[in-house]
Amino acid sequence: MRTTKQQARHAGLLYLVLGLIAPIGLLYVPGKLIVSGNATATADNIRASEWLLRVGIASELIHQTIAVFLVLALYRLFRAVNETHARQLVILGALVSVPIVFVNVLNEIAALALVSGAGYLSAFETPQLDALAYLFLHVHDQGITVVSIFWGLWLLPFGLLVIRSGFIPRVLGVLLLIAGTAYVVAAFATLVLPRYATLISQIALPFEVAELPIIFWLAIWGARSRPTDVTAV
Repeated sequence: MRTTKQQARHAGLLYLVLGLIAPIGLLYVPGKLIVSGNATATADNIRASEWLLRVGIASELIHQTIAVFLVLALYRLFRAVNETHARQLVILGALVSVPIVFVNVLNEIAALALVSGAGYLSAFETPQLDALAYLFLHVHDQGITVVSIFWGLWLLPFGLLVIRSGFIPRVLGVLLLIAGTAYVVAAFATLVLPRYATLISQIALPFEVAELPIIFWLAIWGARSRPTDVTAV
């Protein structure tokens, strides 16, 4: 049986790997391929670097698979603290969000198909195919916004569990609550208040990074031992 420190470090390492892989598909690849407002340039980028979009797809699938194991590790770590909040963490952190991401990847696969030059697409003109590919990438981007609501919501029970645990500094739990709220507010603004989305997202971004300290704390220091760890074998 693992001690609390070992359980925490295991979760932290999973969290760290997820944090390293996720930006590839969510930030790096779109930044390299998508030219805002220009469907033709975006489609040309995909044709020239199809492999890069496939790397982005792999990144999303891998980091969400890791997310499943991460929330299970956190559930085992915190279930003795509060079973209800631990279950909420699993539901919001994996059972809801992971399927959304996996389905959303289909939009990127559709974009790849549209610029592939396949014979069955010959009924469409190239500008039409480019526009459709750009549309699917835009829908994918909006899908990430939708799932980021749950990426924020899962941090709320996570933060409460940290605060109540007694074996992880309470301030890290407070930071998780701040980050989770920022994620939700930014996503809501993007989807419902697009006129103010840019401003609100810029304000929310510094608060979203408040999620990072818990990753390094768990991976490096783990957690303080609980009394039960003394007899654990």
